[in-house]
Amino acid sequence: MIAMISVSLAGAQQKMSWDEAYSKADAMIKTLTLEEKISLMRGYSNFFFKGIPEKGIKYMYLSDATQGVNMRHNLKDPTMVKQLERSVAFPAPILLASTFNLSLAYAYGQAVGEECRAGGIEFLLGPGLNIYRQSQCGRNFEYFGEDPYLVSRMVENYVTAIQSTGTAACLKHFLANNTEFYRRRNNPVIDERALNEIYLPGFKAGIDAGVAAVMTSYNRIKGEWTGQSAYVIKGLLRKQLGFRGVVMTDWDSVYDWEKTIKSGQNVEMDGKWVFDVTTEELLGQGKITQADIDSMIRPTLATCIAFGLYDREKYMPGLLAKFSEHEKVAYEVAAEGVVLLKNNGILPLKDVKREKILLAGKYLDEIPRGQGAAAVEGYNNITLRKALEKKFGNCVKAVAKPTPEEYKNADIVIFCTGTIDAERIERPFNLPKEDEDAVMEAVENNRNVIILVTSGSGIRMTDWADKAAGIIYGWYPGQNGFGAIAGIIAGEINPSGKLPISIEKDFSDSPAYGYLPKYAQFYNEVRNEHLINLYDIEYKESVLVGYRWYETKRIEPLFPFGFGLSYTTFELSQPKVSSSCVAPGDKLKVSVVVANIGDMAGSEVVQLYIGERSPSVLRPIKELKGFHKVSLLPGDRQTIEFEVAYGSFAYWNDEVHGWKVDPGKFDIYLGTSSRDITHRLTIEVE
Repeated sequence: MIAMISVSLAGAQQKMSWDEAYSKADAMIKTLTLEEKISLMRGYSNFFFKGIPEKGIKYMYLSDATQGVNMRHNLKDPTMVKQLERSVAFPAPILLASTFNLSLAYAYGQAVGEECRAGGIEFLLGPGLNIYRQSQCGRNFEYFGEDPYLVSRMVENYVTAIQSTGTAACLKHFLANNTEFYRRRNNPVIDERALNEIYLPGFKAGIDAGVAAVMTSYNRIKGEWTGQSAYVIKGLLRKQLGFRGVVMTDWDSVYDWEKTIKSGQNVEMDGKWVFDVTTEELLGQGKITQADIDSMIRPTLATCIAFGLYDREKYMPGLLAKFSEHEKVAYEVAAEGVVLLKNNGILPLKDVKREKILLAGKYLDEIPRGQGAAAVEGYNNITLRKALEKKFGNCVKAVAKPTPEEYKNADIVIFCTGTIDAERIERPFNLPKEDEDAVMEAVENNRNVIILVTSGSGIRMTDWADKAAGIIYGWYPGQNGFGAIAGIIAGEINPSGKLPISIEKDFSDSPAYGYLPKYAQFYNEVRNEHLINLYDIEYKESVLVGYRWYETKRIEPLFPFGFGLSYTTFELSQPKVSSSCVAPGDKLKVSVVVANIGDMAGSEVVQLYIGERSPSVLRPIKELKGFHKVSLLPGDRQTIEFEVAYGSFAYWNDEVHGWKVDPGKFDIYLGTSSRDITHRLTIEVE
């Protein structure tokens, strides 16, 4: 098990103060010619910040995340870097979020950061942290779920860990990249409260943890593309959130070069886009000044100086020896993040020496993974077939598409289904008809069917969930995650994953239902995107995202946020609160005893939610404000204590444009999911 750790979440691996770094950057800029300055405004060779070695400015190599290190094979000049021969394919970040384990978030980030350092990668283009607003988004697998508190805690640990290795992290995508449907064409319309309560907290957490870089998104905000928006970059990111590092565009995501230069943007990536006008022409026309150019390149230089990226050895080959440790981290993340959603008693399969196990469905001989910039091939890949055959031997017979008779003759069926989600692509919440029919055929011909879902976000399970004997949500488990899933099925690992999302019964229940324009048709390949009409996405649900929506609107999801089963039983008792009244500046202490009253060692996630009794504005019934994962042997118990700051009772007031706490009664909920609440404590807030 990964040991619990305590880390500082400020100024991760920053070698000097920002003021000192900017002073040194200013001195460096004075040595540059105009031509050299202009060259630094744009990326180079697809994945580099331009260098001027004779002036002490090294080329900076950027590599994509988020399921590990994506080794780039499309560099314009491949001789610029010695590529890693291999990198670990980690479970998808949404599976990492399902662990609710901050120590694992740190271990994951540290492992990825070490692989970057081994391969000469200065900037990792991750973590991704856009909120899971709707289940059809093709990049949900890269993110940490629907709740801003969970996202924030994961991000700050991930960022701190990556940068502890000397690798610079990059938060993405700023801001509101919550759909991939013609992502360059949409304009999210978000009210001020939702922006500050839901969509900004994760970025703030990463910035407070000392992140080096931020990438803007493809979509527009207030009608302007984020990468060329002064409101987004100078206003929200720089002024409101206080970010001082380097800002880069996503690849080919800005179209007005003058606006981009004046927006606060620092590097246009990847530098190949042909604008209508050059920098030199804008200078000659008096539309920009050399001071504008200096301001644009200044944060890039300051960031590289502050993090010591110009003054160190590029490669740390000694870290290659740690890759076996990284594989163990990947396995542990899968073991703790896979979610058991249903179990009628069929699991675990402890003694099946004489039983016939039929393995059917998809992904029997391949590793399902999210596609796009986040794709990582991995090595030592363990397929589902190999993992189950290793665990159960000759009991396992694999048939992708069994006949009804083969289903009926099996004692147990393990059926794998799911989706391959991808950047730039949306996919329906419903499985394709042929996949849905295949699942239904399995459950209709055998009562002992265990469904394994591998996907990057929620799928529709409504018609067969009650017919299955067991349901395991395996997400994208990484190169060795099927081994962990086999261990869960066999009972060698007690599942402890919790959903970081709500899974609705039908997409029409979703707060985002109707987000696609009327002409929308799902596609598998982007073509002529520039010909698609610009369209608005009205975030009509405001702050009611995910479980906030389902509870407030009294819509029952199929599986709620925070839910996940175990092979043992836990009990929460003796809830206590340090005071019945809370005033500004106070910190409330809330405790509860959690006991393992079953007969197997296991881990439980105790969750703390807060809700205002009679709010003056629309507020969710409750919001996550704390969680703690605890591992207990049978018969053991432990007191869990939460510290709740006064600010945890606040909401964003769009009249004063800041956080506000209204006095009155609040409820503190303790439980094991957003729906499984065992205790409610009432306090008075001044």
